[in-house]
Amino acid sequence: MKELLRSMGLSDKVIELGEKYEAELKPRFEELDRIAEYNHLKVIKAMQDNGVSETFFAGTTGYGYNDAGREAIEAVYASVFKTEDALVRPQLMCGTHALAVALSANVRPGDEILSPVGKPYDTLEQVIGITPAVGSLAEYGVTYA
Repeated sequence: MKELLRSMGLSDKVIELGEKYEAELKPRFEELDRIAEYNHLKVIKAMQDNGVSETFFAGTTGYGYNDAGREAIEAVYASVFKTEDALVRPQLMCGTHALAVALSANVRPGDEILSPVGKPYDTLEQVIGITPAVGSLAEYGVTYA
């Protein structure tokens, strides 16, 4: 291994430092491996409990009608994260997008969004309408306090 590292231009001092710190970090790496294995097994168990099979990963029409695979995968997510339900869609591109969808589905004109723990993070400002934006909840009569 050292010969390969030397051939890559690394000095013996750098190689020794790398070995030293890798040895010091070994317990942490082992802990992370245990966590990863536990979570891996948790997902496998959730897939078994929800009857996931290879047929659920076959292509569909795209409309989502009677899409047992989509429903099973969402059940797996709900099981793994111990939630009431889950929405798992490739169309939701990020957390802000997911929150925007959830807020839009749950508030109506005249409703007020409360944030008792402080101002929402910056990417939600346009969604809510704190910062003016086309299509914000504020445009639809939702207020924020």
